[in-house]
Amino acid sequence: MDIQLKRGLLDVCVLAAIKSEDSYGYKIIKDMKPYIELSESTLYTILKRLEAADMLTVRTAEHGGRLRKYYRITDEGHKRIEEFKAEWQEIVSIYRFVTKEDGNE
Repeated sequence: MDIQLKRGLLDVCVLAAIKSEDSYGYKIIKDMKPYIELSESTLYTILKRLEAADMLTVRTAEHGGRLRKYYRITDEGHKRIEEFKAEWQEIVSIYRFVTKEDGNE
């Protein structure tokens, strides 16, 4: 898969994983696991990129005697999910065009 396309899809997947409640790294990976495999190193790269783009915020809180980072989606992050939903229709149309000779209409 094209690396840029995959990057965009993973970004939206991470945003979707935290859209209804604040979450932390291990839980995000666990919540995404039924749909997509994601390593910790990849996740934390994505989280940093999303934070830099103002699509999420980070807070630190103590949990079980240790500090844990919690991630919260911002309005910009919600906006990106909505943009993705609109873009997805175009991607589906392109897929149908590419596969129409395969009988997948």
